[in-house]
Amino acid sequence: MGHREDLLEGARRCLLDKGFVRTTARDIVKESGTNLASIGYHYGSKDALLVQAYVSLIEGLGDTFDPGWGAGGDSSSAPRSLERFQEVWANIIRSMPEARGVWMLSLEVILYADRLQEVRSLLAVAQEQGRAGIVPMFTGVPESELDKETVESEGRFYQTLLNGLMVQWLFDPPSATGAEQLTEGLRRVIAGAAGDPRDPRD
Repeated sequence: MGHREDLLEGARRCLLDKGFVRTTARDIVKESGTNLASIGYHYGSKDALLVQAYVSLIEGLGDTFDPGWGAGGDSSSAPRSLERFQEVWANIIRSMPEARGVWMLSLEVILYADRLQEVRSLLAVAQEQGRAGIVPMFTGVPESELDKETVESEGRFYQTLLNGLMVQWLFDPPSATGAEQLTEGLRRVIAGAAGDPRDPRD
């Protein structure tokens, strides 16, 4: 690997070991076997490098969320169905224990936002990409074909649910919402919005 890739891999390891606040540029250099000047040359700043490393960790989790449905892969459920909704969330929840370190980084940004100004600003831009990336799992529509309105509505909806689940699973996994509960809740909300007084499962 070149210095750019070495830095990224070193930053990923530092983040999982120390988090955003405690990781220094010297930590990254030591972990990656590079030098301080290479951080500025390849990424502009330590914080920009850490954000890129964090985004790559999140993207790695996406492989466990999505077995290829958004790219035309097969699934036992139809796109945009409640069955697909439950299937995707079951996959996401199944990955939560393994992904705990990455979710802790997300929580750290929230808790220490005042000390991570540049990180927060850079991640705000990355969030838009995250919204676009999560929609295909539920819709089967490739990310490249999504329109802005879909990303800004459905993408925000799924992203909000993901953030809420993340906090629940970090706080107390046994009491966190499951995929079946989440789907049943959505089913009831849909029935209520449609004015159906009957049990939505009927």
